[in-house]
Amino acid sequence: MRTLTVVLIIHFFLLGCQAKSVLLKPSHEKGADEGEVFLYAQPFPQEAERLSFSIQGISAVRDDGTEFPLSLRLSEFESREIRSQRQVASGMLPQGRYAGFSFTVRKASLKTEEGDANLLVPAEPVMTPFIFDVRKEKAYVFSLSFNYAQSIKGGLSFSPAFSVFFPERPVVSLIGYVANHDSNNITVFDKKTMQVTGFITTGRKPSGMAFDRERKRAYVTLSGDDSVDVIDITTGEVINSIPLSPGDRPQEPAITPDKTVLLTANTGSDTVSLIDPAGFIELSRIPVDTGPHSIVVDPAGKRAYVFNTLSGTITVIDLASSSVAATMSTDPAPIRGQFNKEGDRLYVIHEWSSYVTVIDPFSLSVLNRIRIGMGASALKLDTRTNHLYVGKRDDTLLEEYDPFSYMPIDYIKGEEGVSYLTIDNEENNLYLAIPGKKIVMIVDIISKKALSRMDVGEGPYWVTIMGER
Repeated sequence: MRTLTVVLIIHFFLLGCQAKSVLLKPSHEKGADEGEVFLYAQPFPQEAERLSFSIQGISAVRDDGTEFPLSLRLSEFESREIRSQRQVASGMLPQGRYAGFSFTVRKASLKTEEGDANLLVPAEPVMTPFIFDVRKEKAYVFSLSFNYAQSIKGGLSFSPAFSVFFPERPVVSLIGYVANHDSNNITVFDKKTMQVTGFITTGRKPSGMAFDRERKRAYVTLSGDDSVDVIDITTGEVINSIPLSPGDRPQEPAITPDKTVLLTANTGSDTVSLIDPAGFIELSRIPVDTGPHSIVVDPAGKRAYVFNTLSGTITVIDLASSSVAATMSTDPAPIRGQFNKEGDRLYVIHEWSSYVTVIDPFSLSVLNRIRIGMGASALKLDTRTNHLYVGKRDDTLLEEYDPFSYMPIDYIKGEEGVSYLTIDNEENNLYLAIPGKKIVMIVDIISKKALSRMDVGEGPYWVTIMGER
């Protein structure tokens, strides 16, 4: 027994001394000395339509030969499934220089007139060279372009041939952001190409976002850090962090039309913070009712309406005096609201009510109640038509309501429950954040047809774009 113990100790010691070809366990937790990488496959060429293959693993290979396995998001590759960009793998990497990525293939086949013909696959990982550096607390996106002709050898064997490149940064006017609440980052995408182009590492639990399109800044509430990250949209860098009070747990923000005041709904402290977005400081805070979840500012920029989910109330804040002007009771658990284009109707959805409440924002009287069923989680009012779109947390159907009859007039078929909706004013597309699928779905608002789906991070909570309606 003593001899066996000594042998095992020597064996593990030697393994620890090896610098080359060491396979390490995938890392999922962010470390101070690590960066994050994301691999995205570009749409496959048409010539690959008969090909199917499975990837067993992908690793990042450091310049000293050490391999760091990545977490696979997509392991089965079929041409019909990769007609748009797809996220293949991601992971945390120690900072340093890397030589490329290795791909381990499980199986591959070609469709023929007689059926599927299995192809020979390499027994060892296939190396794809691409030199890159990883810096701590930074995120990187790599695009993979598949070369079919180089991957098939004589029609008998398969060895994946990918070229790797960094995607181009979109011009500022085409940028969109997705706040990924569960992976502590933001997905950056190009709304024209409908492709992911980058990730931004944030603090813990990013929730809502507000864009200042003139200053080209994004303000991201971090419910896990009790702060607001400030991002330069031009560079994609976090340039500042605005601290709030411990335990605030800020949820969803709003910014006034003149961009002079940023407001955050602080669920943990039952307050609303008023922040100077130019000076990066909290100016004051206002006590509200229990569980403030979100805020909407009226089109005139005079009042802010705070939706207190736990107390079933709406607090109205006079922005000129920074004080509470009124409080009204509503149906249980109001979570979000939207104004119509005239600013004389406020539509409110509730977590525990079957109705959308239609409120006169001046008198605070209830004008109507639209029956939609339980489980509302997101709404968006199209200010061109005043049509209202309502999504639910447990329903794949997104319903469109007429502003005059208050009846559903159409629907959009989604994939799972929706956490947030927004409309691109320039492209006339509707964006659906779908946490259960870790995607953002893009739909033509006229035809109601899905145009694309983007693989994003964990728990996409909010999506916002330049040129938002």
